[in-house]
Amino acid sequence: MKSTYQSVAYIVLGLLCLFPFVTAPVALIAGIIFALSIGTPWMKVNKKASKYLLQISVVGLGFGMNLGDSLRAGSDGMIFTLVSVGSVMLIGVLAGKWLKVERVPSYLIASGTAICGGSAIAAVGPIAKAKDGEMSISLATIFVLNAIALFIFPPFGHWLHLSEHQFGLWSAIAIHDTSSVVGAGATYGEEALKVATTVKLTRALWIIPLSVFSIFYFKAKGRKISIPWFIFLFICAMVINSYFSLPEALTSNITFLSRRMLTLTLFFIGAGLTRETLKAVGFRPLILGILLWIFIAVISLVFIYTMY
Repeated sequence: MKSTYQSVAYIVLGLLCLFPFVTAPVALIAGIIFALSIGTPWMKVNKKASKYLLQISVVGLGFGMNLGDSLRAGSDGMIFTLVSVGSVMLIGVLAGKWLKVERVPSYLIASGTAICGGSAIAAVGPIAKAKDGEMSISLATIFVLNAIALFIFPPFGHWLHLSEHQFGLWSAIAIHDTSSVVGAGATYGEEALKVATTVKLTRALWIIPLSVFSIFYFKAKGRKISIPWFIFLFICAMVINSYFSLPEALTSNITFLSRRMLTLTLFFIGAGLTRETLKAVGFRPLILGILLWIFIAVISLVFIYTMY
């Protein structure tokens, strides 16, 4: 009987997330509360749905963006990306030794903080020959901090009087996963959403050079490199929207539906937080994740204030 109630409640809450009155933060917190109180049915389906729905949503958002504007926004973040990725990885490894966090989890947490959260960890984990426990610790640490970011970044942005462009850059650099970056940008404003999405996806491409570096770092020649192909589909969507005369009604409906699917994605992500996930977050890895998060948030904010 309990499983029936779980399934019905899960479906109803998911459908409600498709309505405009449910915002991204509300969807995420609803998923978290549901998972920790009632329990999420179909966990494997929930995980796959959050992954693929996020990719579809991001590609759909490309139909509402101009390629030229997006390239200019992306180039803003590129100036800072190389330095920030390198410094976070270095500090992550050194701070991990200082905190006595094992080598592989330290590297994975640093990778997730430096580039794009769980996607980076999923890409680098097999190269590092990470054990299931090490993957769980790293993903859980990033997941918890990523969920918190969606709630605290927009209020902080307003408190700091950041423009939409500045906030888009800040969230793209300092928030871990693409889902929360896009959710925070959408909460802050239209321009913030466009800048945040473009810069974050540009940053996500650094998974490829990081994977190559990781092969040498862990002496794992022959390991497969994971490439985020949906980013190229996002670019194609922007090209089509910029250079082909699509009906405005069509593109606006695609972007509206994509935003609603993104909100549903955040519900699925929240519903994936289990008690086991929280137990996997050890004290030392969490401290490492917080230190790296504060570091990237502060230096990126200084960069944005200095340049803009």
